[in-house]
Amino acid sequence: MGIRIVKRKPLPGWAKIVIPIFAILVTLILSAIPILIAGGHLWKSYYYLFYGALGSRFNLLETFVKASPLMMTGLAVAFAFRAKFWNIGAEGQLLAGALTATALGVSLGGIPPPLVLPIVIIGGFLAGGLWASIPALLKTKLKVDDVVSTLLLNYVMIHIMGALLFGPLQQPGSSWPRSSAIIEAANYPILIARSRFHLGIPLALLAVLIIWFVNRKTTFGYQSRAVGVNARAATFGGISTTRVILWTALISGGLAGLAGVGELCAIQRRLIMDISPGYGYSGIVIAMLGNLHPVGVLFSSLFFSVIIVGAQTMSRMTGVPTYIAEVIQGMALMVMLIFLLFTEYKIKKK
Repeated sequence: MGIRIVKRKPLPGWAKIVIPIFAILVTLILSAIPILIAGGHLWKSYYYLFYGALGSRFNLLETFVKASPLMMTGLAVAFAFRAKFWNIGAEGQLLAGALTATALGVSLGGIPPPLVLPIVIIGGFLAGGLWASIPALLKTKLKVDDVVSTLLLNYVMIHIMGALLFGPLQQPGSSWPRSSAIIEAANYPILIARSRFHLGIPLALLAVLIIWFVNRKTTFGYQSRAVGVNARAATFGGISTTRVILWTALISGGLAGLAGVGELCAIQRRLIMDISPGYGYSGIVIAMLGNLHPVGVLFSSLFFSVIIVGAQTMSRMTGVPTYIAEVIQGMALMVMLIFLLFTEYKIKKK
């Protein structure tokens, strides 16, 4: 007598939202282990973790600021993965968006100010989308593995950006790899006084709503899902898989590019080599933790932001190292993958 693994019936829509929330709760329970090993008092550590992210007006607004790029890159990866376009290149697409926004933001001083920011946003979106379209074309036309090509293009974009920051985009008179400051009209407006709560945050929330609508209410959303489930069957059904994957790549890369635009136009105001601390790679974990659902991505990006922002206060008040935040993030991914394994597959006797 043997066993075999079979796929379960698709989960209902509500389960795709509930499972990530439950996975977060389990992660917080399991995170007690590394906190105790690090010598922290458990309840005190958790108190300062959440107080540091949510306990004051400033902390709460900073949590939303940190969540904005995470939400964008998480949506980018989730949208691509849904169509089985394995986009591991959100980091490079983010940098492409920031690089293009910089080039526009330092050179558009001669046009009416109200037009500058829309042009910068659209330019950043298109740059990220076109950068993601390269591995999409390689996948559809030459059967090149998209995991490898999207990952390697991250490093290509890093070197392109480095070459430009030591060349045409470098601030005059500076020996550091940084650009001149973008013009005032290209800055994201601050929406709440005495904070860094900027335009990119409602844009990220709007992106969640738009991606949910596209996935659930449009023909393209159905086609994307069909290609992700079975590309051959989708082709037999009259769906152009090449067109679906290319548009998926364009939208996915565009979302990541908007994350770069937000970091440039709202936080740094100039391009630097370290403009992203790895938001594109974090987006992969966030997308998986969110079960590739836009609302799940919303919750998981907020959870990651709480952990990242709150870990600073927890470390100062309890002595627990800030790297615990990375441990918790990795643990969240592992818990979610285990949940997905048991909710999507079951073991049957032969």
